[in-house]
Amino acid sequence: MSPLLLFWLAALPIADWRTRIEDTLHVPRPLPPLAAEMHGKFEPEPGIVMERVSYATQLGMRVPAIVYRPSNQAIKRPALIIVNGHGGDKYAWYAMYSGIAYARLGTVVLTYDPAGEGERNIERKSGTRAHDKVIEPERLGPWMGGLMMTDARQAVSYLSSRSDVDPARIAAVGYSMGSFVLGLTCAVETRLRACVLVGGGNLDGPGEYWDKSKPMCQGMPYKAVSFLGDRPAALYAMHADRGATLVYNGLADTVVAIPSHGPEFFDDLRKRTIALSGSERNVFETGFVPGVSHRPFFVTQPVAAWLHKHLQFPANPNWQILGETRIGTWAQERGVAMDPLYSEEHREGGAMGIGHDVPGLKREVLSVFSDSEWQARRDSLIHEGWLAKVPR
Repeated sequence: MSPLLLFWLAALPIADWRTRIEDTLHVPRPLPPLAAEMHGKFEPEPGIVMERVSYATQLGMRVPAIVYRPSNQAIKRPALIIVNGHGGDKYAWYAMYSGIAYARLGTVVLTYDPAGEGERNIERKSGTRAHDKVIEPERLGPWMGGLMMTDARQAVSYLSSRSDVDPARIAAVGYSMGSFVLGLTCAVETRLRACVLVGGGNLDGPGEYWDKSKPMCQGMPYKAVSFLGDRPAALYAMHADRGATLVYNGLADTVVAIPSHGPEFFDDLRKRTIALSGSERNVFETGFVPGVSHRPFFVTQPVAAWLHKHLQFPANPNWQILGETRIGTWAQERGVAMDPLYSEEHREGGAMGIGHDVPGLKREVLSVFSDSEWQARRDSLIHEGWLAKVPR
C-alpha cells in the first residue's frame, strides 16, 4: 500500500461525514432533552415487567415506547432497541415477541411507535404507512429521515439513562424500513455496541433499489447523503468505526430485492468497505437463509446467538433447551394479528422464534396512554403534529 494511500486512509473523514449527515437530515445537535416519562407498568408473565414510557424527539414531539425487562433490577444489563418495518410499531407481533424473549435472557428491550403508526397515528391505528405519503416541498423527505434517526438515537439516550442498563452494551435491530433507518443511524450513533439489519441492509448505488424505494422515509433521505460518494461503503465504514454489524436476509426476499443483491453483491460491498476503512476490523458480517423471503430474523436463534456474542446476555442461553416456536402457529393460537402482506409461510408466518410459550399481548395492554391522555397530548404525538412544525 502506497504511503499516499495510507495517509488518505488515516485521514478518512468519518467525523465530518457524521456531522454532515446530521446537518443534511436535520438531526438535532445536541439531541433534545429526553424529558422521559413513566406511564405505568404490567407483568406479562412472572419475572418479566413491561413498562409504558415516552420520551422527546425532534421538534418537541414525543415517542410512545414499551420497555420489557427482567423484574430483578439489581444488576446492569445489556439493552436492545427494536426498529420496526413499514406498518410496524410497538403493537407488532415481532416487537412483543422479541421484547419478552430477550427479556427472558436478561436483557432490557425497548420498542417504539415510528412516525405515523400506533399512538403516533391520527386515528391510533397500525399498518397505515402514513409516513409514506409524499408531501411537498421535497426537502421534507430528508427531514423525515432525520426524524426517524432521532427517534432511534433518543432510544439510546433513554436506555443509557436507566439504572438497570449498562450503557456500553446497547444494540439496535431493524427490520425492513427499520434496516434502512439503522443503516443511517448506526453509522452516526457511536454509543451502540452492535447493530443488526434484517430484511434489508443491501444499500446500493444511484438510481437503484433504495433510491427508488418509499420516497419520504427511504428514497429521499438516501439520495440526500449522496455527498458520501460510494454511499454503501462509506456508511458501512462508519458502522465499522462504531462497532459490529450483522446483515441477515432470506435469499428469496423479493420485497427488498435480495435475489439481485445477494452474496455476490455483499462480497463486493465488503471489499469496497474494507478498502475505504483500511482494515477488516468490524466490517459488517452477513447471513443468508435459502428459500426464505422477508422476515424479522432477530427473533431467530442465529441472530440471537450473534447478539449474545456481542452483548453477553446475563442468562447464558442453551439454545437446544430454549427451543423454537413457529410464529404463524403461535400467532393463530394466541390471537395475535399479523400483517396479511407478510404472514405467508415463506415470510413472517414461517419464522422460528426463540423460546416457547411467549404470551400474546392485547392492544390495550401495549398502549402507553389512556384514551383521555392520548387526546390531551395528541398534537405532540401524531405525524400531522410533526408536519405542522417542520419549517417550510
